[in-house]
Amino acid sequence: MARVSTTLSFPFPADAAEALWLDPQRWAAFVDGFARLTGVDERWPATGGKVVWETNEGGRGRVTETVTAREPGASLTTEVDDDQLTGLQTVTFTRDEDGTTVGLALEYTIKQRNPLTPIVDRLFVRGPQRTALERTLHRFALELQDAPGAGR
Repeated sequence: MARVSTTLSFPFPADAAEALWLDPQRWAAFVDGFARLTGVDERWPATGGKVVWETNEGGRGRVTETVTAREPGASLTTEVDDDQLTGLQTVTFTRDEDGTTVGLALEYTIKQRNPLTPIVDRLFVRGPQRTALERTLHRFALELQDAPGAGR
């Protein structure tokens, strides 16, 4: 399983950051490649809750995220499944003296494998996945500035 991750610190309260992340209706503003929300299970964001969304054209297609673990105020882990990969995505919210550090990590396995998959992953998949996480967090910071409870 490959892993990519990134972190970014924000001068905003952790509860505001978590509230924004847990609102799939707002994901279009910050999730990289997000095109449209197609379904939110009534259990979201509790364990077993699901969100289904579609990516922009040329993206990963239909993405299903199922909550596998949640520690309110601290983290959310979802099982991510789409046509290209399956894995676990974890977002963490860590309070610090200047606000909050948000971490975003994706552990994934490419579904269609062959002997060259490890090389293709290192050269062509891992970097773009990391970049997508970084873009998501940077857009998240911009969206968080205008979020209720962000203190601005």
